[in-house]
Amino acid sequence: MKTIQPVSIWQNGQNVQAIYLKAEVQSDNLLNFASFAYMLLDADFINVNNGIVGIYGQDYINYQTNQYAWDYIATQLNLTITGDYVPPAPIEPEPIVEETIETAE
Repeated sequence: MKTIQPVSIWQNGQNVQAIYLKAEVQSDNLLNFASFAYMLLDADFINVNNGIVGIYGQDYINYQTNQYAWDYIATQLNLTITGDYVPPAPIEPEPIVEETIETAE
């Protein structure tokens, strides 16, 4: 998943800001054509737009890396990728330290 420059999308009577691009290979004939399923997500990871992008011809021949695919999809959708999505690190709870009380005998 990638972060993108925010894009306004009209959904259910209001503008929603898509800030994430999620994509995966839907099909690839390993010869001359592949298709990618994509979703544009808002800050709450709600799908605000989705579809399919196909790649063929010289673009398919040039498609040798995932980065090429990301750039191709973004170009086709007129999006600007700003970085990789990095999920927040989980917050580790503080360890419980048991205190022992010594008593005088």
